[in-house]
Amino acid sequence: MNAPTIATELAQRITALRYDDLPSDAVHWAKVAIIDTLACALAGANEAGPRIAQKVARVYGAGGTVSLWGTDRRASALDAALINGTAGHALDYDDVNNTIGGHPSVPLLPAIIALGEMTGASGRDVLLAYVTGFEAQAAIGKAVNVYHYRKGWHPTATLGVFGAAAACARLLNLDVARTATALAIAASLSSGIKANFGTMVKPLHAGHCSRNGLYAALMAKESFTAADDALEHHQGFFEMFNGAGNYDAQKALTTWANPLDLLNPGIGLKQYPCCASTHSAIDAALILRERHQLTPERIAKIETVTHAPALAHTNRPDPKTALDAKFSVQYCVARALMHGAVTFDHFEDDALIEPRLRALLSRVTANTHPNAPKDMAEHYQGVVNVTTTEGKTYSARVDQPLRGPRNLAPPDRLESKFKDCASRALRPDALPRLYEMLTALETLANVGALTDFMAAAANVAGGGARRAAA
Repeated sequence: MNAPTIATELAQRITALRYDDLPSDAVHWAKVAIIDTLACALAGANEAGPRIAQKVARVYGAGGTVSLWGTDRRASALDAALINGTAGHALDYDDVNNTIGGHPSVPLLPAIIALGEMTGASGRDVLLAYVTGFEAQAAIGKAVNVYHYRKGWHPTATLGVFGAAAACARLLNLDVARTATALAIAASLSSGIKANFGTMVKPLHAGHCSRNGLYAALMAKESFTAADDALEHHQGFFEMFNGAGNYDAQKALTTWANPLDLLNPGIGLKQYPCCASTHSAIDAALILRERHQLTPERIAKIETVTHAPALAHTNRPDPKTALDAKFSVQYCVARALMHGAVTFDHFEDDALIEPRLRALLSRVTANTHPNAPKDMAEHYQGVVNVTTTEGKTYSARVDQPLRGPRNLAPPDRLESKFKDCASRALRPDALPRLYEMLTALETLANVGALTDFMAAAANVAGGGARRAAA
């Protein structure tokens, strides 16, 4: 008898998960992640990229009944997963995870909610599907990282597609064989390269993998076939994406949910709407600004020090677009020193040509940390050195800028971020009730009540803070 394949063994673990077996901390952090992800999607719904995706779906799609978040429009489940996923990552404000080396929730939630609307899923169903998908993509991440990340793949997409497929398979109650097939289909639908960071394609990666994971599960449900060994085959996912000697397939199985990756290392909630690899430097700059009362006029020179894997996509001394600026450590540090904050307004297109900003930006240099990071957690470490016009040099280092289970945010931070984001698409009077529904998600009988409420609350007349022409 042949040994079970990796996909089959993962499927056995996926189908075994039950809501009642989830620890209370896992339910709590799943809700935190869902609230944060939905907030980011509402804030991004009216950005140009998601609106173009909406236009393409309207013109070339078949229509449907699934909600497009932040609007009163509907689309097919597959189109909705793509559009809502693109919106969720449009501002690069959504959570991150060290195991996958990317954004864990944005591939999952749009697919889960789209399918949940179609099937009448409860809040408990949604939470179980979320945890299942999170653990599945983390399992693949353990097998391929950090080589996968450093090679240039965008793990949010290349690994997220497995999470979305697993989550949707669980929501559909697929058996082991069909769940394994969904994972095998996902292996051929995995894609996403870092060359497209700083453009609309990066958030499209998130929508695309959410849509593809849902598609893989739906195809498996209808008895579509795929290779059982699509992961470990000599021309399968591991070999093609990482290459021989650069992965350990058994790691996908040996540490499955023990402990739950959602809790350790868990999620990192972003405090600023830009690339996570800039956040330590932002925090360090804010520390220096407050500690030494720094103003742009007092600053002669700024040096940032970032580990090489992060600097590869954040060394952008002259950003040309708002999306480009989100990946510029130089720009983000300059804004932090100027304002004592990094906000949505700093990534509007006209912000890039502000003369005072440009003058300070010209004084920023980005250098590589002399040591390689030991793991994805150390990857986020950042140092900022500021030399003043009086000739004094001040330095600050931040190791972990992201808030999560091991680096808690102030209790009200999640709610304030949620309301700040959601108010860009929904009527302000609806936000307290929506937040209440989300914090009690496990009591919701049908997720359609949540999406119907959002559709009714959409700021259709105003169209959100930035209603780009489509």
